[in-house]
Amino acid sequence: MNTKHLKSGWKIMKFGDVVKNANLVERDPVANGVDRIVGLEHIDPENLHIRRWNSVADGTSFTRKFVPGQTLFGKRRAYQRKVAYAEFEGICSGDILTFETKDKSVLLPELLPFICQSDAFFDHALGTSAGSLSPRTSWTALKDFEFPLPPLDEQKRIAEILLAADEAVEKWTEAYRKAESALNSARSQILQKLSQTEVCVSLKDVGRWVSGGTPSRSRSDFWNGDFPWVSPKDMKQDVISDSEEKLTDTALNERVTILPSDSILIVVRGMILAHTFPVALTGREVTFNQDMKGIIPNSDFSTEFVFHWFKDNSARILQATEESTHGTKRLATDVLYGMQIPKPSPAKQEMAVTAFETFRTKLSEISEHIVSSQQMLCSLRNTKVGAAHV
Repeated sequence: MNTKHLKSGWKIMKFGDVVKNANLVERDPVANGVDRIVGLEHIDPENLHIRRWNSVADGTSFTRKFVPGQTLFGKRRAYQRKVAYAEFEGICSGDILTFETKDKSVLLPELLPFICQSDAFFDHALGTSAGSLSPRTSWTALKDFEFPLPPLDEQKRIAEILLAADEAVEKWTEAYRKAESALNSARSQILQKLSQTEVCVSLKDVGRWVSGGTPSRSRSDFWNGDFPWVSPKDMKQDVISDSEEKLTDTALNERVTILPSDSILIVVRGMILAHTFPVALTGREVTFNQDMKGIIPNSDFSTEFVFHWFKDNSARILQATEESTHGTKRLATDVLYGMQIPKPSPAKQEMAVTAFETFRTKLSEISEHIVSSQQMLCSLRNTKVGAAHV
């Protein structure tokens, strides 16, 4: 690494010179009062705080222990950018490395997780990963990562700035959780009351259900166009107006199902996980693949009203999943079609949707604050650590 433009007092260090992979072992966590298990699935990308875990009481084969103050780094599929700062002790997956500073007077423990979150560190981790299906890096490779280390007093200043930025992200995230909880509670109460006081009809009768498909992959003139072709991996927002893959006008002329704007998309096969039910509104005309269904509500139903009914009933709908012939999860559509949905008057639907959308508007505003706070943190992190300073 070029040292020519380093600030006075800064030094280029190898990661392994100032950090150690603790690799503590705990073979009897129950007897020693350790009750939390953390796997890679419990660490959120770009978030240092662990909010989920499993219980040791449920059993585990993991023996790697972590303690408060250590930095946890996901060595498998490093592109997922999973780094966490341990605020409690527990047992973790063998695919998680446990870092700690060798000497607190040389490298502050508070700064270490931000170094591990830097683009430079992840680039090194990805560049040293091996394996096709589940690439992994290693401590042997990571300890050779070189980075500029400032004097201790400047480390303290940088850590304070980054911790303040991280706290801003956390406060907005907590505000989002509270607003989302309020929406779920209000939505459940309103829809439950409507189910008790209004006529209910089968879900199949809310409108026209349509199936999607995948145009021939062998036709290069079908792909890399401008028209959204939605697949389950695109179902990350409440409103879908774009997709990772797109079709050409030529593909659209080959009997492709086009779903109008203000319709509903649901995933019925493949990516229906134990705790999620992907459903979204369409913000424009889209096409979609065979693992999904589209619904075009009839004049008796507001699209937004049906969408919110799906959101409120996601747990019940997930109970209608079954194993497909290929071992993946799918919805039993006959059970889904038979579910009952209230059919209040248009005026009552509008009143309910207005209440729901008030919450969704607030959630959207909070999301924007979260994104801007995350961008600020990312910019500060990559400016302050992991790269040379002039």
